[in-house]
Amino acid sequence: MRVAIVKLSAMGDIIHACLVLQFIKREFPKAKIDWIVEDVFAPLLKNNPDIDSVYSVSLKKIKKNKNFSLLMKNIKTLKSLGTYDYIIDMQGLFKSALVAKMIGKNIYGFDKNSTREKIATLFYKKSFSIPYDLNVILRGVKLVENSLNTTITNDDILNKKPFLFSDKKAKESIKEYLKGKEKPITVVVGASWKSKIYPPELMAQMLEKLQKNAYLVWGNEEEERMANEIAKLTKYAVKAKKFTIEELIEFIASSRLVIGADTGPVHMAWALNVPSVTIFGPTPYFRNTMTTNINKTIDSGKKIDPSNLDKNDFCIKNILPQEIAKLASELIGE
Repeated sequence: MRVAIVKLSAMGDIIHACLVLQFIKREFPKAKIDWIVEDVFAPLLKNNPDIDSVYSVSLKKIKKNKNFSLLMKNIKTLKSLGTYDYIIDMQGLFKSALVAKMIGKNIYGFDKNSTREKIATLFYKKSFSIPYDLNVILRGVKLVENSLNTTITNDDILNKKPFLFSDKKAKESIKEYLKGKEKPITVVVGASWKSKIYPPELMAQMLEKLQKNAYLVWGNEEEERMANEIAKLTKYAVKAKKFTIEELIEFIASSRLVIGADTGPVHMAWALNVPSVTIFGPTPYFRNTMTTNINKTIDSGKKIDPSNLDKNDFCIKNILPQEIAKLASELIGE
């Protein structure tokens, strides 16, 4: 049996979708699973033992640079992949459905009432009603259950095996980086929207309340600026080096606790069974992650509608630093 999963972006969404791999392999151990993804996120997947091949597309580069030759190269690659028994579009957007169509005909996805871009459903062989406001992890699970006629229970999810993997080079790099140091507390300073970021001055106050040394993880110039600001405001923070995706996976896996906003590196903690506190502002905690005994969330108390998000809603500023510190202390047992 050949299965293709189409989930192009973003980091957190891809991480959540990866959960299903171990259960597909459990039910169909001889299945060959390929994954189609935006090239920038391919390192998230390429070391996963449950994936046979990772195929990259460059849709964002093509759109930005209007690169026709790159477009034709991507189309040629997709059309050469052979026949799949199941093509599962876990993204549910027009672009992901179009990519799926280039691979073959046996496409499964969300129905028109379960996705933001209803046009995507025109490409599917079969679609399923799975409420859009349902937890994103459960949405992916139910889509795979329906597509492959299998069962993944809540106990399966809660007892999942860690499902992100780094390479040998990253393992050695992080081992050397942490040599002689205690297991780190990791603070992720950034997020994809400005309104999802917990302000640097409040993050510094949180660390002052926690009174534990933390590494500040960042990924671009603006996030590095925020990391520098936090480090200046508290003696309990040090800016980490810039990590590759593989190094970031290994660093999160080596962490004692991860704290940060609704963003990919924080969701890595959930995937790796590492304790975490996820801070939610304009996005809904009940939809964008899954709470466990070691993975906690905190939000402003404002009711958030998953189908009508406001990128200009900075309610995250209303969350008290001491409340985050309290949750973090409970998770590290101090």
